[in-house]
Amino acid sequence: MAEHAKAIEFLGDSRDVLRDLPRPVRTAIGTALNVAQWGRKEDYAKVLSGFESASVAAIRVDDDGDTYRAIYTVEFREVLYVLHVFKKKSKHGIAMPKRDKELLEQRLKQARRHYREDYEGRR
Repeated sequence: MAEHAKAIEFLGDSRDVLRDLPRPVRTAIGTALNVAQWGRKEDYAKVLSGFESASVAAIRVDDDGDTYRAIYTVEFREVLYVLHVFKKKSKHGIAMPKRDKELLEQRLKQARRHYREDYEGRR
């Protein structure tokens, strides 16, 4: 468990999308992100494979027949990056669409640049 909470940074439109989700979904995602900031993981957050060693996880929340995801990374010591928030459209399987995976890879690169420029430069 971390000694202090990591900062949180939202990339792309993830903050705006999160704000537009139903209240129970926002609350569940917010709780899971807060827990992750302290170095722990909620039961409904699962590590995603296929992202090198980036420690990428997905929060999954079901509400009123719909499924929502918030994808984040805790790869960085001082900050948690929320990479993508979306309503899952496919009703079959858990596979992530190719365009969502490509967006995550792009935002992970963005997070690495941001961390180098804004956090590592402070030391």
